Amino acid sequence: MSAQTGNPLARAAVLGTVLQVLMVVSGHFIPSVAGLFPIIGTGLGGVAGALAGLWAPDRGVGRAAGEGLIAGGSGALIGTIISHLIGDVPTSVIAIGTGASGAAGVIGGVVGRMLASRDSR
Repeated sequence: MSAQTGNPLARAAVLGTVLQVLMVVSGHFIPSVAGLFPIIGTGLGGVAGALAGLWAPDRGVGRAAGEGLIAGGSGALIGTIISHLIGDVPTSVIAIGTGASGAAGVIGGVVGRMLASRDSR
């Protein structure tokens, strides 16, 4: 699938969700990965947001930030719920992890948008 086909937000959110779930499942079996959930999870939110911004260079910066929030936060929400359901994190992590990844997604969305506009010059 090329970067120009499909809905950029949906593709970034799905990819971010897949990566978050992979992190959660691997962390369930590998304690050292679980110890890095906050860092890896927040980073994955930023990556998902950056991809949303990169894959939609025609968006304004505000929209890129909003779509970065959605792309980064949606995967984290699903990942933290799964992690909670399998007993790896307390309920509070659902809000904290989703918020941190959503915030990273905002930053990533803006950075991705800026990089995309540089490439299109």
